[in-house]
Amino acid sequence: ESRIAIIIFSEDYASSRWCLEELATIMECEARKELIVLPVFYKVEPREVREGREAYGRAMAKHEFKFGKDSETVKRWKKALFDAGNLSGWDFNDGDEAELIQRIVKDVSSRLGRRPLHVADHPVGIDSRSDDDDVLMIGIWGLGGIGKTTIAKAIYNAIESQFQGCSFLAQVKETANKSSGLVGMQETLLSEILSPRHLTVNSVDGGISLIRERLCRKKVLLVLDDVDQLDQLKALAGGGDWFGKGSRIFVTSRDKHLLNSHDIKCVHEVKTLDNDEALDLFDLIDRALHYASGLPLALEVLGSFLYGRNEPAWESALRKLSRSFDKGIDRVLKISFDGLDDNEREIFLDIACFFKGERIEYIKEVLDGLERETTIGIDILIERSLIRNEHGTLQMHDLVQLMGKNIVKQECPNNPGKRSRLWLFEDVRDILWEDTVKITIKVDAFRNMKMLKMLILPEVHISSEGPVRLPNNLRWLEWPNAPLLEFGSKLIGIDVPRSHIRDLEGKIKHFRNLKYINFSQCKSLISTRIPRFVEGKYGSCVVVRGAPEDEKC
Repeated sequence: ESRIAIIIFSEDYASSRWCLEELATIMECEARKELIVLPVFYKVEPREVREGREAYGRAMAKHEFKFGKDSETVKRWKKALFDAGNLSGWDFNDGDEAELIQRIVKDVSSRLGRRPLHVADHPVGIDSRSDDDDVLMIGIWGLGGIGKTTIAKAIYNAIESQFQGCSFLAQVKETANKSSGLVGMQETLLSEILSPRHLTVNSVDGGISLIRERLCRKKVLLVLDDVDQLDQLKALAGGGDWFGKGSRIFVTSRDKHLLNSHDIKCVHEVKTLDNDEALDLFDLIDRALHYASGLPLALEVLGSFLYGRNEPAWESALRKLSRSFDKGIDRVLKISFDGLDDNEREIFLDIACFFKGERIEYIKEVLDGLERETTIGIDILIERSLIRNEHGTLQMHDLVQLMGKNIVKQECPNNPGKRSRLWLFEDVRDILWEDTVKITIKVDAFRNMKMLKMLILPEVHISSEGPVRLPNNLRWLEWPNAPLLEFGSKLIGIDVPRSHIRDLEGKIKHFRNLKYINFSQCKSLISTRIPRFVEGKYGSCVVVRGAPEDEKC
């Protein structure tokens, strides 16, 4: 259970087979990060140990003579001497041995005073995600609950012994909003690295000056966990010149743009666990793995919830989770949503409810018509790890999508008609249909939906007693097999293939914003009554399908 091994290399050290065997074992532990090794070169030079010179060369020659030059044991001893000879420690040739001992005690006490951070009860996939990277500032970016903090803690524990001072500032976003705020974190940073000294910080600017002044010649390890604002980075780690040579600063965040804005050139994206890693953490059936989709937080919550329950309870729980959302996971994932501006929130909810897996060009075409700033909005959502671009389509984690749908459901849990978005057939049927057996829609079904801007009813065969009046504010309409319709004047997209539309004359001339029309296979449409599109009025119309060639703009 030792944490530190001190090896005293004397002139006759290599002549002892017992010492060499013990050294080999120690260095194997050091290679596995299980032990900190500190060498003392007592009246020998490190290169004598490392390169087998002088007494060490003679001693190893005797071992080779006894065991043979090709002996694996001797090779193992030589490797251990070489590795140990490359470590930093203490050289002693002449002087006061008591002073050397005091230096050793002080250094060891300082190292033992550092407590390892709790990583996770069952860390999985950490080794593959904690690659060493020789840069000054490293960003760790990914979705909430995906394991950024766990990885940062694992890195901190693995390399903290290599630095003169260390500090792990957890939950920076949350702490910054407390009364002590950034000033309190600056004090904590200085106190942990300069321990046992304590410096008082009176203001953020004063703290910046103190950090730069006191740490610019120290090799430090600093972790800033869960950063969400640029001013936090500027106050705690404004630049590489704040810290001494060899320092490493790790920043975890859900916002890739924030890391890039601070000129953090190395940003490591934390991805979901693959199925093999997920099975190491939690050996559940395929349905449970599909629900979690490799998100460590979800696997942990699901595992603790199902542990000790019988098979029927598992089946019931998984059915429940497929329809609803665990509060613990929801709370973590929703932090990313809460940090969005209104434009990005609306785009995120639209994608979660309607457009997951759709082409980016199509999504932009629709949402731009709803007066969204779609291009920048999609970029921000990708930077926040809420969506991802996969071969020109927008995808999102299943649990993130479920979180988005849950937000809409909570707008009015017991009355779907008062929610901002409807995507379940059952909800739409209950609100719009006049006859749920024949699927007949009321002609005034949209009377109370004056702010409805987007209506998408794919592959539903609906009849009506007369023309269905659409809201005047409707911007985008997709309704294959639609019944007779009365359009509003603000539409920018009409996608109604195979519909029962008959006549547009006298109506479509009012559509000043039309950019897309699809009348394909509308057999009831009287082509001679489709008005010619005058270029001056409809110059922005880019796609017309299903109309006679001479009527297209």
